[in-house]
Amino acid sequence: MARPDEFTGLRARLARKAATPPLPVRKRAALGPSSVPEPPDLREAVARMPDAGRSWTLLMPYGELLTSNQRLHHMAACRAQRRLRQEAAETARARGLPKLERAAIFYVLHPRPIKRNRDPGNWSVSAKAYVDGLVDAGLLPDDNSTHLAGPYPEIGPPVPSGGARMSLVIVELTPIEP
Repeated sequence: MARPDEFTGLRARLARKAATPPLPVRKRAALGPSSVPEPPDLREAVARMPDAGRSWTLLMPYGELLTSNQRLHHMAACRAQRRLRQEAAETARARGLPKLERAAIFYVLHPRPIKRNRDPGNWSVSAKAYVDGLVDAGLLPDDNSTHLAGPYPEIGPPVPSGGARMSLVIVELTPIEP
């Protein structure tokens, strides 16, 4: 059975906790209006692929991108991945891209204009969600190695305002013979 002095100590601790103000929430600085970057020039990379055909460039909608350096709660990461996946599917459907049997995908990061080196591989989490969205849209049957080469990271021209953006360059490849 609990002693009365235990309850008084508990009440005192709860009263002190209720009296302390909550910690301030850090707000992110506003990035300003989003801008449209110049389309990436990947002619050299595409020319190195012997079985390359037609190509399309999709500029993904402006929004928060995921990186491999972020430490998000798994539910927050899941919501962001779902949003990126839906954006890619909607963009591919809106452009009316044809169904492909095999393709190579380059994801081009258009970074914010800050003075430090960028590692485009850190944005592979966003690229993976975008590729899954392209599969959801029916552009590719699957994202395994039979149907997809890549996604390959590239750095594109920076965006003058807003946050980082990403372009997907989809290159049609001839199917692999079984």
